[in-house]
Amino acid sequence: MHKILAASALAALAVVGIKAQNAPPAAPPDAAAPAPAQGGAGRGGRGGGRGGEPAVFPAQQRPPGDPALIEKGKGLYSINCSACHGVDLRGGGMGGPNLLRSQVVLMDQHGELILPIVHGERKERGMPALPLQDEEVRAVAEFIHSVLSTSRGQGAPPESDAPPPNPIVGDAAAGQAYFAAKCSSCHSATGDLKGIATANPEGKELQNLWVSGMGGGRGGGRRGRSAPGTIDPKAPTAIVTLASGEKIEGPVVRMDNFLITIRQADGRQQTFRRDQAGTKVEIKDPLEPHKAMLQTLTDKDMRNVTAYLATLK
Repeated sequence: MHKILAASALAALAVVGIKAQNAPPAAPPDAAAPAPAQGGAGRGGRGGGRGGEPAVFPAQQRPPGDPALIEKGKGLYSINCSACHGVDLRGGGMGGPNLLRSQVVLMDQHGELILPIVHGERKERGMPALPLQDEEVRAVAEFIHSVLSTSRGQGAPPESDAPPPNPIVGDAAAGQAYFAAKCSSCHSATGDLKGIATANPEGKELQNLWVSGMGGGRGGGRRGRSAPGTIDPKAPTAIVTLASGEKIEGPVVRMDNFLITIRQADGRQQTFRRDQAGTKVEIKDPLEPHKAMLQTLTDKDMRNVTAYLATLK
C-alpha cells in the first residue's frame, strides 16, 4: 500500500514539473504596470493618481472634454448660472447651492443628469427652468466638470481665477431696520460702533465679531481684558440682600446653584449662600438681551445686519 502511495506522489510531482516547464516566463520584477486611464484627474489626493493609483471619484474618472465646448459652456454658465451658483461654483448671492459638492454634478458624465434639472425638473425646489438648448446644457456641464477636474484631492477646492467670494450678501437697509429695532437702545452707529467696518474690513471677520459679542465674546472689536482693579461693564453684577436688610452689590466672581461670590468696591471678595433663609440674590446681566436675541436671530438677519455694519466706515 505504501509503495502505491509513493508512486502516485512521484507521478503528481512529475506532472507539476512538466507544467512549470511549459508555463510562460514570468515578467521581470521592474516591469511597468499598465498606466491608469487618464481623465480629468486632480493634482493630489487619491483621484490625482498619487503613486500611480487609478482615479476613484466620478469627477476624476471622466475623460477631458472638448476645449471648444468647455469655452462655450463657460460663457453660458457666466450668463445663466453664476448669479445663483457663483463664479467659482461655490454658491452665489442669490442662494444657489454649491455645485462643487453636488452629487448630481459629481455623478454626471456629459450633462445627462444636469439636463432635466435645467429644463425644470426641480422647479418646486427653487431651481427655475432655463432657456437653454440640450447642446448648450451639455456645454455648461462640460465647463463645470472642467473646473472640478482641477480639484487638488478629496475635499480640496479646485483652482480658480475667480475673485474671492464676497461674504457681504445681506440687505443693508433691512439690517439697519433690524438694528434700529433690536440694538439701538444700547449701541450707536455714531458711538461705540463708529468705524467698525474700517477696523474690520473683511466681511466674515466682521460678522463673527458682532455675533460672538452677543454671547459675551469679543463684541465690538475693541474690548480686551479689563485692567486690574477695573470692572468689566459687560460682566454680570449681583445685589445680595441679607435677612437684616443689608445690601451688598458688586460684579459676580463665581456663581452656582448654592453659592455666589461677589467683589466689593474695596476689592474684597465675599461669598453668600443663595439658599439661606432671608437672603435674596438679584442678578443683573448686561448681555441678557444679547443672549435672548441669539435664540431668535436668523441667518437672514445675521447677513443683513453684517451688511449694514459694513457701511459704518
